Amino acid sequence: MAEDTYTTIVGTAEAVIKERSSKFLALAYHVTSAEQVRDIMEPLRKKFYDATHHCYAYRLGPKGEEWRANDDGEPSGTAGKPILGQLLSRNITDCLVVVVRWFGGTKLGVPGLIEAYRESTTAVLDVAKIEERTVDKIFAIRYPFESMDGVMRAVKAVGPKIVEQTFDNMCSMKLAVRLSLVDQLMARLEKVDGICFEDEEV
Repeated sequence: MAEDTYTTIVGTAEAVIKERSSKFLALAYHVTSAEQVRDIMEPLRKKFYDATHHCYAYRLGPKGEEWRANDDGEPSGTAGKPILGQLLSRNITDCLVVVVRWFGGTKLGVPGLIEAYRESTTAVLDVAKIEERTVDKIFAIRYPFESMDGVMRAVKAVGPKIVEQTFDNMCSMKLAVRLSLVDQLMARLEKVDGICFEDEEV
């Protein structure tokens, strides 16, 4: 995988497994912030109020630099860690996986729990839509209307995504370009007459 790409899931997915009378419902979500995780977890706990545990793990950021694993009352390391382990092994980020367990009366033991949570996560990631995305830099430019052809030639050559644009005597455009192509795009745009660069953002 290139340095400026990462793998995530699109939308949501779910899968169910049963292990010695316990039921495990695995749910996967595309998320980009810890706030989103909280917004998902609270309604889930209310919806599945009769469940014994609501265990989860998530990774955020292009390199999965922000993460958390939660056992929600299961023995330490038997739930959140195996869920996180599957996200790591598949190198999936910007993703939350929740495994809701209904205890069926038969204890699974530590190895059994680890396997059940790992298997649940594998099952839901197997049915999730996986997508490779680019890490983009976003910046805005302003330029006179008569420089439009030069700007559009640069955009066509490098292929950034046009996030928004306005046309007037002074035109503006916001562009999203993958990190590996930033220098190439900037070099082309800098040759356009009258162009100026707004504050950049990542």
